[in-house]
Amino acid sequence: MNSITSRRRFARAAVAGLALTGLLTACGGSGSGEDSKSSGPVTLPFWGWANGQEAVVKAFNASHKDIKLKYTKVTDQLTMQKQLTNAVKAGNAPCLVQNTAEYVTTWVSQGALADITKYVEPGKDKFNAGAWAGAQVQGKVYGVPTSSAPAFTIYRTDIFKKYGLKAPATWDDFVAAGKVLKKHGIKLTNYAGEDPSTLEVLAMQAGAHWYSIDGNAWKVNFQDAGTIKAAKVIQEIIDNDLNSKLSFADYAAVQRNYDNGGTATRQISTWQMAGMVQNFTKSNGQWALSPWPTFQGEAAKTPAGTNQSGGLTLVTKQCKNQEQAAQAALWMSTNTGAVKTMASPTTGNGVMPALADSDSYVGEAISDKLLGDNYEPARKVVTDSLGTVTTDWTFGPDWTAMFTEMQSGWAKVINKDEKVTDLLAHMQEWTVKDLKSRGISVKG
Repeated sequence: MNSITSRRRFARAAVAGLALTGLLTACGGSGSGEDSKSSGPVTLPFWGWANGQEAVVKAFNASHKDIKLKYTKVTDQLTMQKQLTNAVKAGNAPCLVQNTAEYVTTWVSQGALADITKYVEPGKDKFNAGAWAGAQVQGKVYGVPTSSAPAFTIYRTDIFKKYGLKAPATWDDFVAAGKVLKKHGIKLTNYAGEDPSTLEVLAMQAGAHWYSIDGNAWKVNFQDAGTIKAAKVIQEIIDNDLNSKLSFADYAAVQRNYDNGGTATRQISTWQMAGMVQNFTKSNGQWALSPWPTFQGEAAKTPAGTNQSGGLTLVTKQCKNQEQAAQAALWMSTNTGAVKTMASPTTGNGVMPALADSDSYVGEAISDKLLGDNYEPARKVVTDSLGTVTTDWTFGPDWTAMFTEMQSGWAKVINKDEKVTDLLAHMQEWTVKDLKSRGISVKG
């Protein structure tokens, strides 16, 4: 579904503090940012990787006398984790960092983030519930949401019309459409062998909980009913050869395949549409949006992250000016000009804002060039999806390591060397062992 280096996402449930207590570390060092008692404006180092941030920082600095941001652009999301790790160890972490919700529990457990609840709680109502949940651990807030996670299907209207297909309302419909398309040499969707996020988001939608808290310990369950339900859908697509297997390592090739009609659908969010617009030459105007498919008989529910959404501006514990950092983060997520800059696929990252009232920004985040006559109906699909986002998903303290291990197994699944259920059984055993090796209390 998505590029690994630009993965997204998510919301989280509050987790019990005692399960994290043993992992907290004291972060020493002089910290970053100037002492709040010094004369002149406070300077706050800010690390990020998203397009548009430099323009937002420039606008912030122009409108603030007492607080200034010093921006450093990091290569990408994964590079950020490595550089932040080194900075925390050295005691010179920046005050503000762009990140995604999947990493927050890990950083909190390492004592790297500041609890900024008292500074930002008054602004809670400005954000939608799914985005706000992603900034929390144990009910405490460690950052300000920057983007939301609308999730939907985008499909080729000309291809669907040619073969008498309707937009798939359920996963059963989705698979059935794929079987029709297969007869005509067209793939339903693309599963990159390095990206198991497909399994993650379908499991999330189906009510799975890979990580949860049971008393004072983490509970791991990669084989619950929701995960098995998701696995069944994915396995049917793979078994019937309904999916392309194009790696996102050659992103241009993936885009050409969609543009040329080799693959007819994607489950995506708004930011991926920017890449389609930039790369397509043949199929612009032939795409439409439909709601994320439901499981048969269930109400609409969308996963809390298939993209860079679930984005946050986090405040580090080493920052000496945490209140000012929190204020700056709030401004970047709520100032109309800043939000528009980031929402646009031209000036920013094409992401949906995390704001509770974000309808006015939908037009900024989707493309009339790509959608043509389907542009207006698409606006409602995006808006509606924000009201069905999962808010009870929890990211475990070893999420990055777990996901890396899952990548290896996912490649075997895509190549039909093993079943999805085989991968899940392995991840159950591996994750329990990994948490225990880290000294983390766990039940599996």
